[in-house]
This record gives sequence, structure tokens and C-alpha cells, in this order.
Amino acid sequence: MIRNPRWPRYWPDHVVLRLATLGSVGKFKAPGTWGSAAGLLLYVVLILQMGPLVGIVATLGLCYVAIGICGEAERRLKKVDPGEVVFDEVVAMPLVFVGLWEPMKYGDQAWLLALIGFGLFRLFDIWKPFGIKGLQRYYGGFGVVIDDVVAALAACAVLNAIYWFGM
Repeated sequence: MIRNPRWPRYWPDHVVLRLATLGSVGKFKAPGTWGSAAGLLLYVVLILQMGPLVGIVATLGLCYVAIGICGEAERRLKKVDPGEVVFDEVVAMPLVFVGLWEPMKYGDQAWLLALIGFGLFRLFDIWKPFGIKGLQRYYGGFGVVIDDVVAALAACAVLNAIYWFGM
């Protein structure tokens, strides 16, 4: 069993829940889509500017933070993988673009790659093929975040194939 990090237990409810739900984004209709859009914005504004290696390290660091925050939010809301918790989508979304740093930064079709990547991530996050659905059985924050990370990696593989073999 993978345990939740202990550090978020000491944070106040309002901080944990505001981060996990991105303020009021978790209350919007289709919160996962809005969380993914926030993740795309995070990627374009911040992660893409860091460069490929630093961007991957920063994204993995954010995934660790999300495991703690989402797990603690899950515990405080007394729900398993609550829909209003969208921080997992936010931190997973940048992983969709691994291997595409240069075309996303300098390519004339970056907007098209962003749109296709966003669509693929939402498709895999909702559909949960390739055993992704089974990953939700893991306890706490790890279970909340890992299915989104794997959905992002599946979307990444397809997006890279589309770019390198089809565009």
C-alpha cells in the first residue's frame, strides 16, 4: 500500500481544498476538462519556458505535491477520487507534451499540437483504456493522481506518433 505524504495533514482545510479544487474550478460543470485546461495553461506559461529537462523535473515535483494535496482533500471530503478535485488533471497535463518541447516552443503548429494533446488527454482520462481504470484502486492521493499521469503518458505516446509520423 502506498501511503499519503504526512505534510498536508498540518495544513488548514481551506488551503488544502482550495488547492485541490483550484478555487472554484472544481465546482464548474465538467471540472476535469477545466482542470485540464488549467494544466495546459500551466504548461504553456511556465513549464514550456523552463526547457525540457527542468520542465519534466518540475512536473514530477508537482505530481508529488498533488499526491499529498489530493489525498488529503479526499480524506477531508470523505469521498474517493472526488470529481471536484482537479489538481491531478492540472499537474498531469504537461506530461502530454514530453518529447515535443521544440515543436511546442518554436513550431508553427504548436496551437494544433496543444489542441490535439488536450483532446487526447481528455479522451484517455474519461475513457481510461489500457488498464488505467484499474489504477484508481490504489489508496489515497496516489490513486487519485496515477490514473491521470498514465492517461497523460498514453496521450503523449499518441501525440508523439502523430507529430513524428503524421504531421
